[in-house]
Order: sequence, then C-alpha cells, then structure tokens
Amino acid sequence: MRARHPAPVRASWLLVALLLALAAALASIAFGARVIGWDDLVGGLTGTADGVAQAAVEKRVPRTLLALLVGAALGVSGAVLQGVTRNPLADPWILGVTPGASLAVVSGIAFFGLASPASYVWVAIAGSAVAALFVYAVGSMGRGGATPLKLALAGAASTAAFTSLISAILLPRIDVMTQFRFWQIGGVGGASWAKLSQVLPFLVVGALVCLVCARGLNTLALGDDLAAGLGEQVARTRVLATLGAVTLCGAATAVAGPIAFVGLVVPHVCRLLLGVDHRWLLPSSAMVGAALLTTADVVGRVVARPEEVDVGIVTAFVGAPVFIWIVRRTKVRAL
Repeated sequence: MRARHPAPVRASWLLVALLLALAAALASIAFGARVIGWDDLVGGLTGTADGVAQAAVEKRVPRTLLALLVGAALGVSGAVLQGVTRNPLADPWILGVTPGASLAVVSGIAFFGLASPASYVWVAIAGSAVAALFVYAVGSMGRGGATPLKLALAGAASTAAFTSLISAILLPRIDVMTQFRFWQIGGVGGASWAKLSQVLPFLVVGALVCLVCARGLNTLALGDDLAAGLGEQVARTRVLATLGAVTLCGAATAVAGPIAFVGLVVPHVCRLLLGVDHRWLLPSSAMVGAALLTTADVVGRVVARPEEVDVGIVTAFVGAPVFIWIVRRTKVRAL
C-alpha cells in the first residue's frame, strides 16, 4: 500500500499527538473545582505539599490516567472497527458495541447482583462481543452479505433496541437507576487506583491484539477477494481485530460508562494527518483519543465549576456536528 504521507511527516504528527496527550494530562491535574498553583501541583505530585492542594492532586491523578486510558481505548477501537467493516461511519456506539456492553452490565447488576468492578469488565466485554456478533449477523442477511451500509443500519437499529432495553430494566428498579444514572452518561469522576489496576490488563491485551492486526487491516482495505489473493487470512484477521476492539470497548465502558463519538471522530482526524496505514493510524488514534477525552473531562470540570459536566455530554457536543459533517461528505454504497 502506497504511503499517503512521508514517514518523517507521520512521525512528526505522532509526536504532536503525544505532546497533546501530555498537555491534556497536565491540565487535568492542574484544573478542576479547585484551582491550584504550579507550586502546589509540583508539591502534590512529589508528595512535598500538605493540605488541600496535595489532596486535590492525589485525587486527580487516577482520574487523569483513567481518562487517558479510556480515550485511547475508544480511539483504537473505533479505528479498528472502521477498518474491519470498511465503513467510515463505524463506531463502537453506532455499531451497537458500546450499548451492548451497557446492557450487559445493567442486566448483571439488576438480575444477578453483580457488584465488583472486575465482574463489570468481564460482563461488559461479553456484552460487547454478543452485540458485535448480533449486528454482523443482521447486517449479513439478504443479498450481498455484510455491506458497510447494511452494517451501519443494523448497528443503528441495535443501538436503539439496546438503549430501550436498558431503560426498561432501570425504570422499575430505583436502586439500580440511582446507582447508575451518572454511569449511563459516561464519565471518569469515579476513578480510583483499584479500578485502574482491574481494567488495565484488559486494555493492554486488547491494544496488543489490535496492533498485531494492523498490517492485516491494511490488506482488508483492498477488499476480501484481493486480500485473500495476497495471502491474507481474511476471516482470522477480521475475527482477531474485532476481538481486540470489543475488548477495548467493553473494558472502557465497564469502568467509565458508555461514551459516544470518540471512536468515530478520532480515526477521521488521524487519517487526515497520517494517512490510512493502520500501523500509524492505531498509535495516533490512541494518543489523540486520550487527548480528546482528557480535554473533554477538563472542560466539563471548568465550565460548570464547582459542579461538573460529565465527559459523555461534552464528547456528544463535539462528536454530533462532526458526525453530521462525515455523513454529508461520505458516500456509503452497498456493494
């Protein structure tokens, strides 16, 4: 596959994305309901400051790390799903993967008494996988098989159905609704070191699986027939890549709630800057996704100070206009 941009240009943009993620992380630690100075920030990070400033910094560090990890996971998951389906409108939310994870977690809590964050992760990943299989099965029906348009339509219909089922489960259960009404919006305010330690192995495994499939995703972009002719095992690559994306999405949803549009917006931005080679696209999507979600969390904390706007609401404000722009500029044809 011919490179769209020279390697030095791609490396430069990758460095810029890394710097943006680091800047967003620093802003996330520095800004919040309480404004702290540079000395307090340094003191809190090094443990040499006492009092309220140190407590604020210590509380924001795991929140910042969680925002970075969840944003990176959603960015990579979106890029992989778009590559697997060859659909620029693919996204963990639009394809029903994120709502499937949400439905599984809510069902587990309401009907099976799940309480530990570790169990949420397993259930969310299982729900994401079942939702992905369901959407693919529905999109494969009829003439032509699983075309990009049919997958998008099946995903949109499944998302609506899963969301309705979640509401149907929560409405009669006041206890569950109260516990998870903020989780449904999506946010990282409940971050803790325990949550990070429980979700990190799943995110690492999912990311490694996706990165291993990067070269195969480049071949899939040529079409299944041509990819098979070039020696690519199409089915295996598609299954492994989807499994990695589902793991990332499920784990991120379990720990932060359903957050929409990050997986849609981030890969499009990265393609404009670095081209379509997934060996560059996936790392850049991780960094830009981390920067985007962390920045959205900072904005949500600053604009409503001393209260907070959940990050899922902020990303919706950013993602909805971008989604409309993508739809207007993209011609999706049934093959």
